[in-house]
Amino acid sequence: MKIAQQMTFADDSEEYKQFVEKFKPKKTTDDCYTPDNVYAAVLDWVVDEYGIDRDKVIRPFYPNGDYEREEYPKGWTVVDNPPFSIISKIVKFYNRHGVKYFLFAPSLTNFQTRDCTHVIPDCVITYENGATVRTGFLTNLDIEYKVRTAPTLRDSVKAADEENTKKKKTELPKYIYPDHVLTAAKVQWFGAHGVDYRLRLTDGFCRIGAMDAQAAVGKEIFGDGYLLSERAAEERAAAERAAEERAAEERAAAERWQLSDRERKLIELLNDMESVD
Repeated sequence: MKIAQQMTFADDSEEYKQFVEKFKPKKTTDDCYTPDNVYAAVLDWVVDEYGIDRDKVIRPFYPNGDYEREEYPKGWTVVDNPPFSIISKIVKFYNRHGVKYFLFAPSLTNFQTRDCTHVIPDCVITYENGATVRTGFLTNLDIEYKVRTAPTLRDSVKAADEENTKKKKTELPKYIYPDHVLTAAKVQWFGAHGVDYRLRLTDGFCRIGAMDAQAAVGKEIFGDGYLLSERAAEERAAAERAAEERAAEERAAAERWQLSDRERKLIELLNDMESVD
């Protein structure tokens, strides 16, 4: 009779590491822990914008924490990144108990949470679990606005996020090139609009890194480009016209919603609600 042998692993073996990894708690989409420098950028803005006391800020959302059982001293403010899946429930709880808050929340579903101010500055944050989320905020600190952007907050968060991702997210300069110059960006634009553009091997073209006018001022074509013959330039121009037509067709085909009579009457009531200085 064969006796089954118990498999043993050395503590530093790859097999042991894989075995242990199976039993580690896995992060969910709610576990988007905020990088310290991103949180600091948000807190700095909240302190400056709303005048809260930096020393009276509470963060109740931590692993195995219970925000409903947390103590919220009078005059303190919650500035934290809560689980996104229960964000509406959290806001209701804080509103009901008079707790001041400024909470991280997904931008695109921001309006689904009621009875608060929606701050949507277009912040793209790479969280510690690797998730990249376009993030907005929900707050009851703002007594003047229902919805607002916050350009200075966006700039601060963007700078912090770039430090973490170790990559420059700079906007490329936008140039308009003549028909005789073909760039990869232009070909990409043709493809995005369904244009079957092709530059043949038998066409007249040569590769260039910059136009003479650009080189004279220290500029260049991003990723290089091709200088085209007259015939090839005509085909490039035809492709651009086709792409522009497709783009116009796409805009025209977009479903446009119209206001109903009921909504127009409601707008008239809203007009009357506005105070006149």
